[in-house]
Amino acid sequence: MAKHKMALHTQILLGMLAGAAAGWLLAATSWGKDFSYHWIQPWGTIFVRMLKMIAVPLILASLVKGISDLKDIVQFRKIGIRTLGWYVLTTVTAISIGLILVNTFRPGDRIDRATVEKLQTEFSSSEKVQKKIETARSTREQPALQFLVDMVPANVFDALADNRRMLQVIFFAVFLGIAMVLLPAHKVETVKSFFDGFNEIILKMVDLIMLMAPYAVFALIAHLIVSTGGDWNLMSGLLWYALTVTAGLLLMIGFYMLLVKMFARKNPLWFLRQLSPAQLLAFSTSSSAATLPVTMERVEEHIGVDKEVSGFVLPVGATVNMDGTSLYQAVAAVFILQVLWPEGLGLENQLTIILTALLASIGAAAVPGAGMVMLVIVLEALGFPPEKLPIGLALIFAIDRPLDMLRTVINVTGDATVATLVAKSTGKLHEPRPKEWDDYLPPTS
Repeated sequence: MAKHKMALHTQILLGMLAGAAAGWLLAATSWGKDFSYHWIQPWGTIFVRMLKMIAVPLILASLVKGISDLKDIVQFRKIGIRTLGWYVLTTVTAISIGLILVNTFRPGDRIDRATVEKLQTEFSSSEKVQKKIETARSTREQPALQFLVDMVPANVFDALADNRRMLQVIFFAVFLGIAMVLLPAHKVETVKSFFDGFNEIILKMVDLIMLMAPYAVFALIAHLIVSTGGDWNLMSGLLWYALTVTAGLLLMIGFYMLLVKMFARKNPLWFLRQLSPAQLLAFSTSSSAATLPVTMERVEEHIGVDKEVSGFVLPVGATVNMDGTSLYQAVAAVFILQVLWPEGLGLENQLTIILTALLASIGAAAVPGAGMVMLVIVLEALGFPPEKLPIGLALIFAIDRPLDMLRTVINVTGDATVATLVAKSTGKLHEPRPKEWDDYLPPTS
């Protein structure tokens, strides 16, 4: 008689709840922070490193296999054009939702001067804030088409060794896959067989790593709460700002589900249930790149998207399609203007935010901590007074981490939604065929 196994998303959710409880208990002790740092945090770090370890090999194997499986280049062109179209549409929608909400609820009007001064004292001179400003300015000083230059690797082996160069890996994998399609099948049969087998091995590694997920999520959430437990009084002053961002992110989930229902003809609740392990990991890690192996596994095996679509759409989305982050840019930029520079709230600047946030989501894709860097780029495009920039970042710095966790969930959900829509429109959405980690193990007596 087969044993009933608890669903993975349920295990991860229980791990999150247990981690939250443990975090609050440890935060109440004098020794909890030190204990968490030495004995709890490392398990979460190991898990995230394992996911990052296989991210680049997975992208390379999946993209090459997916593109080489296509019959001709016309199919790939259709996938590419539709992917770009959906990504632009969802990003502009996210930014517009953010602008509508922040102008309607005006959270900046609820921040008093005492809160601004406290935040300025605590964060504006911090090394992290200054580093974000310097990174953003160096990004802005580059040529307008620098992001295209950065996509082409000078040395593919250097790109494969650095997770921040994911776009360069994608470029090489696409180029290699297209070259294989253009050659006679018998000449590339050996290479194709290698990548087919390599892809299966990497996916099996994802299954094995996910056995650790509930325990790793426990560690990540527990350490997060212990390490930030002293900031809640400060965060309460930013409650309306946080609620505005959260409301926008929830509306984006509703928008995705409408697209899934209308264009993919799938039940939205079923879609969310299949994707939930990736969403919960995105929340715990705050990293679309770290979550990418799990997102690809859920979209391919549990939603039914063919590899030639998921292998292209999802890696590209993890680096350039940041709907949650773009919505956050819009709300954060206008919120800062409401508090520090109300004269900059004109219609022209609001339209500039839409355009700049859209371009920044591509141009700053490979920059570590891209969310805050993108915000600096958006504010400077508006002509925001430079002397107020550290204060503006300080205004949202205290509550950035929990909002980063939430917007990463939206980033991952948006990528999966677009992959499903592109697969449906190109006839590459099939019945799900999930695999378990122990599929090939011999039966035990």
